[in-house]
Amino acid sequence: MKYYIIAGEASGDLHAANLMKELRLADSAFSCRAWGGDLMQEQGAELVKHYRDLAFMGFVEVIANLKTILANVAFCKEDILKYNPDALILVDYPGFNLRIAEFAKQKGIKVFYYISPQVWAWKASRVKQIKRNVDRMLTILPFESDFYKQYNYPVTFVGHPLLDAIENRTDSNNILLSSDPRKIIALLPGSRKQEITTVLPLMLSVTAKFPDYRFIVAAAPSVDKEFYAAVTRNAPVEIIYGKTYDLLAAAHAALVTSGTATLEAALFGVPEVVCYKGNVVSYHIARRLIKVKYISLVNLIMDREIVKELIQDDLISGSISAELEKICSEGPERQKMIDDYKALKKVLGGKGASARAAHTIVADLKLKN
Repeated sequence: MKYYIIAGEASGDLHAANLMKELRLADSAFSCRAWGGDLMQEQGAELVKHYRDLAFMGFVEVIANLKTILANVAFCKEDILKYNPDALILVDYPGFNLRIAEFAKQKGIKVFYYISPQVWAWKASRVKQIKRNVDRMLTILPFESDFYKQYNYPVTFVGHPLLDAIENRTDSNNILLSSDPRKIIALLPGSRKQEITTVLPLMLSVTAKFPDYRFIVAAAPSVDKEFYAAVTRNAPVEIIYGKTYDLLAAAHAALVTSGTATLEAALFGVPEVVCYKGNVVSYHIARRLIKVKYISLVNLIMDREIVKELIQDDLISGSISAELEKICSEGPERQKMIDDYKALKKVLGGKGASARAAHTIVADLKLKN
């Protein structure tokens, strides 16, 4: 069958690629056209647009790029009609994908949503759109089933695909092959240039206070080396591409921008400090709209503070240093975080999320036919 898949950022590219791998196993006639990234392309997707050209975050930034976004929406609709897929699979990225879902539904295309938009955090009104335009919602967070139940919309919980991505990774110890004996502090400042520009310099501001540690940045594949060179300004830091999981496997601690990376660090058992700072106007708008207590997936899933979140004005060099010191020291705070991570893994549903999602999609399509 023919699939059209849309992922708008790095984490979506990862999860969509793993889903594609399982779809190929479940459907011998699998073919795919997609918006996404290198990982999806490696799985055989005919790539229409790369997510690096789609990543606009924050209210102000979206407004500034509205013309480009609307042009992308129009082009996507036209491209879907030309390809005429059996199924449209949308991966998170709600501002764009919910528009496309409505269009596809009107055209009689089966619509699947893999990785729910965070409607439980804000814009719960979008549930009406989802109920109207999405044939099957496949969720990855355990509390989402109860959330959607309030709106009489049954969803399918498949478990979190990061468990599979980490389990199936190819292990490499290249990061450890160094004459530098110091323990590693991983820096994961996000995948968008605007968040890297804002957060990475603050992360780097503490390097002088931790001379006994080796700081390594996990670079986003969509961001060029020259950009990182300009942001780091010859700071005592190494920059690596394509080895984020190797880095986390070797890290003693991490500074992580909010997002999927917070959960990745936790699943590798790496004590972390969550660092977030955005455009001032966008942040204050979001603070008035968002209805959850935490911004990191780790804390949201467990519904309590497991990792420290330094947000906006709290993200200053002194606070980063103080929190990093706590988790680098072999004391009770570090051990408690590691123990809490073990409890987190049990909540996430076990391995096999990508396969369960793929089998559900293929089964639904066979019923349709």
